[in-house]
Amino acid sequence: MRLALLSDQHGNDVAFRAALADVERLGVEEVVCLGDVVQGGSEPAQTLDRLATLGCQTVLGNADAFLLEVRSDDPEPVTERLLEVRDWTLSQLSSAQVEQIRSFAPVIRRDLDGVSLLFFHGSPHSYDDVLLPELGGEALDPFLEHGAALLSGGHTHLQWTRRIDDALYVNPGSVGVSYDRHPDPPVLRPLAEWALVTVADGAVAVEFRQVPYSVEDFRAVAERSGRPYADEFAAQLTRMPA
Repeated sequence: MRLALLSDQHGNDVAFRAALADVERLGVEEVVCLGDVVQGGSEPAQTLDRLATLGCQTVLGNADAFLLEVRSDDPEPVTERLLEVRDWTLSQLSSAQVEQIRSFAPVIRRDLDGVSLLFFHGSPHSYDDVLLPELGGEALDPFLEHGAALLSGGHTHLQWTRRIDDALYVNPGSVGVSYDRHPDPPVLRPLAEWALVTVADGAVAVEFRQVPYSVEDFRAVAERSGRPYADEFAAQLTRMPA
């Protein structure tokens, strides 16, 4: 059984189309979405519609929840600019699409051929939890003792994997907002990231995928979208070096 794990489209349907073309080319049997589908990008309605055509299970991410409610205790800064983009995003969505977001699950647990798989956004306990490669100790506590062979979440827009006790932890990266975090400031890249997970003979394996997409298409969509700060938003994505 092969699963496509996709996360963090953030309303970038140009990237989402590229990722799904790769998924379809490989003949993957099932897709699971790990959340943060809509908020931030230029094509929120189109991204939700494309997700709906997949009929896949989807996790609720922190940015999805932000569209449903502005929390006073949000760990990320809620700026006026962010609220403007949120208001615009909601103006693009139908009531049925808002209900689609409400249908996203906090966690998804699957069992394939006796192998337990657990999907979430930040951690199994909270979509706000952050796990990065350099973290250990208490940062691992939310990921322990879940009885799963695979733990998979998004949130940090970073493609990576590690063992946590007996489980394989996989972050598929971000479909819509891939970036190199090491430069200061980080550099956004026109790469739609996802992960191919194979479950066979009681074991789990992962292959990371990075699919280039058109910077010109991304910028054109942003500039005609009506999204607040569209010109600045369109300019943030740069071409990959040859």
